[in-house]
Amino acid sequence: MKRFHIHVSVENLQQSIQFYSTLFGVSPAKIEADYAKWMLEDPRLNFAISTRDLARGVNHVGVQVDTAEELAEVEGKLRRASAAVLPETGMTCCYALSDKYWVLDPQGLAWEVFHTREDAPIYGEHKPVAEIFEETASFCCGAKA
Repeated sequence: MKRFHIHVSVENLQQSIQFYSTLFGVSPAKIEADYAKWMLEDPRLNFAISTRDLARGVNHVGVQVDTAEELAEVEGKLRRASAAVLPETGMTCCYALSDKYWVLDPQGLAWEVFHTREDAPIYGEHKPVAEIFEETASFCCGAKA
């Protein structure tokens, strides 16, 4: 089953946690010093916030899948929709070890499709989303597992 994903860059994590917890009616499923994540069922959403980027607002959107098979299925759709699909395998990003693919939509908005293998104790070596398509060796967070 798929889950929509939105990552928002915020200035004040604690104020934002309070706001979104009130809005969603639940506390985050994960809180770190620079990051929080809600795994909502209604709507089915992985909503994350962090203080990592200087640019505030929507950082990227995406789709989280539950299995490697679903990831391969969505990768095929991405390749039919976009000539530039950038893979990341075994990346530590956002306190998780994941396999993922990145594309830019026609407006230049970054889309991430990912399968999380397991939690990680670190955020990962962060790179702003704007740099994802500027480098080919290391896209999102740069830290290989």
